Amino acid sequence: MPTINQLPLLAQVSPGDQLPVYTPNNGDARRLPVSQLLTYFQQSFASPTMAVNLYVPGNGFSIAVPTPVSEQQWVILQPAGPLAAGTVTLPLNTGVPDGTEILITTTQNITALTIGINGAAAIFGNVTTLAGGSAVRYRFYQATNSWYAITTDPNSTLSGPMQTFLSNPTSANFAAAISGETGTGAVVFNDTPTLISPLLGTPTSGTLTNCTGLPIAAGTTGTLPVARGGTGTTASTGTGNLVLDTSPTLVTPVLGTPISGTLTNCTSLPLTTGITGVLPEANGGTGLAALGAGVITFLGTPTSANLAAAVTDETGTGDLVFSDSPTLVTPNIGAATATSLATGPVFGTSQALSGPGAVDITTYTTAFTSTGTGDALTLADGTNGQIKNIVYVAQTAGADTGILTPTNLGAFTTITFNDPGDSVQLQFLGTQWWVISAFNAVVA
Repeated sequence: MPTINQLPLLAQVSPGDQLPVYTPNNGDARRLPVSQLLTYFQQSFASPTMAVNLYVPGNGFSIAVPTPVSEQQWVILQPAGPLAAGTVTLPLNTGVPDGTEILITTTQNITALTIGINGAAAIFGNVTTLAGGSAVRYRFYQATNSWYAITTDPNSTLSGPMQTFLSNPTSANFAAAISGETGTGAVVFNDTPTLISPLLGTPTSGTLTNCTGLPIAAGTTGTLPVARGGTGTTASTGTGNLVLDTSPTLVTPVLGTPISGTLTNCTSLPLTTGITGVLPEANGGTGLAALGAGVITFLGTPTSANLAAAVTDETGTGDLVFSDSPTLVTPNIGAATATSLATGPVFGTSQALSGPGAVDITTYTTAFTSTGTGDALTLADGTNGQIKNIVYVAQTAGADTGILTPTNLGAFTTITFNDPGDSVQLQFLGTQWWVISAFNAVVA
């Protein structure tokens, strides 16, 4: 086997060229392509140089830091003005060599800065805002798969005015650095400050012993009580003399609504304007605030016509009806729950239908006369609770029939009438006609 100095010289290396490598885990030497060795160096070691990337972002920007080709990456953010928000995403963790550093510098304030860790486990010393002219530096540690802040400008999270105040702490610079203040001028401390025309609001406490020039009309609030020599009130009504509570003489007073009072000795109370409320029945009144239209007329002249004019939910017209032997003119009795019609027969309206056609839903019974075989009859939906009778009364020729097909028939579809005398009684319940009884009619 030739020694290494006996091998031919290779003028140019290609990715497929191979090197002998001793592997302790296997205890022997093996060949390694140059391309794999280069990949190992790129993943495990960074170039000692610094890569610089300059950006001019706008508000809401999103910048991805390139995969490192050097040990240090410098990201320069140079926006045209302050930005409300933006995102810088660090390189993908699987392509970052151990010890790689990312330096982020901004020339303008970024109020809400988001650092995306892009697969890393964590970021320590994360900043969420950067002031103009400040920077933050992160270093990647492969063992924990994490980024660490190693250099942070202590003023990086401070606004420009606050940085100015810290370097030159004057009252004016302090006022420029804070927000939500009130007033202008010098910073105030609590021991014997001199305030210039302050608005004190409502102090929790205070002693005005040494204060002067207090205007009574505009400089005081509240009501001076009687115990302090005042009246205890801030309002007055009427004119004349001061009134005390024992036997005062009032001249045309407006009493309003007294809490209590006895009018035994009072006279000349006008009934139309001098009283309010509703006089109850127990005191001779009606207990009502007002009577319906026509009620007063009826009470004065109690006729049937005046009663009809006074009520609003009557039915029918004519005379008032009492229970004993009234005479009713064409009444619509409806469905009585309990009555006796023994004084005479009960008649229902009927329809005479010849040949094919529609069985109506306005009469109680339809008398059907067939004109041929299979006369088609129809029946529309009725009203809930309605009863309908269909009777096959006659046929024009022998072997005539009729077939009824209701729009909706419960449990069935058709009813066939084969011979005169066939009949059926239906009742509409819910959304369908239902067969109550059938005589020789075929229900199918």
